Amino acid sequence: MTTAVTANSAPTLAEIKTWPATISVTRCALALGCGKSSLYDQIKRGELPVRTIHVGRRTAVVTASLVRLLETGDPDPQPPVPSALVAA
Repeated sequence: MTTAVTANSAPTLAEIKTWPATISVTRCALALGCGKSSLYDQIKRGELPVRTIHVGRRTAVVTASLVRLLETGDPDPQPPVPSALVAA
């Protein structure tokens, strides 16, 4: 049985492990116990300790990367951006 997560409660690690492969920045903020604005700021600066992907205008957090951070405390670095994309 899955417990519903309310705005005032953070999910457990066991619950996070059942989440889909990618999640919203808002859901990641809930899991980390911080605000989504601060996560978006960290994404812009390239400092978010979990991996993100961009699909169109949407930014998604890779759930496996979030689990790794919560289990080990080690950040999951973003892969380098190919130089062809930087010039575009």
